[in-house]
Amino acid sequence: MIDKQTIAYLRLAHGAYNMFVVIMFFYQGSLGLKIRRKRKFKADSFKIIKRHRKLVPILAFMGIAGFFAGKILVYLDTGQFLKYPLHFIAGSLISIFIITTFLISRKIKGAESPWRTLHLSLGILIICLYLIQTFLGIGILF
Repeated sequence: MIDKQTIAYLRLAHGAYNMFVVIMFFYQGSLGLKIRRKRKFKADSFKIIKRHRKLVPILAFMGIAGFFAGKILVYLDTGQFLKYPLHFIAGSLISIFIITTFLISRKIKGAESPWRTLHLSLGILIICLYLIQTFLGIGILF
């Protein structure tokens, strides 16, 4: 087993990394809302769309990597994966919804694609779950 001091630092690093991911998801969501608003008013949003699409694979990977890093960290610390079941369930749901949203985003074609609303709804759900996950994680740290 790894000593408790190293685990404590890894826990802080895990929390800091995932806070960065949460902030980036908020940024990604703001880009998506800007695109949506500009599309409603028939304004040019090509630069914003390009930035939004460019970040998607990176953030999807980062979100899922944060989940697996947390699983490994808990296992190294306690020898079990389900020591913090609510945190684990929230992280699992976030990962599933990230993958689902990523796959749905690939189906969005054209301005009036029916996949846009589902994409928006899942994005909002992910952000809400990340907020819950943040509070659960802070409770674990302290």
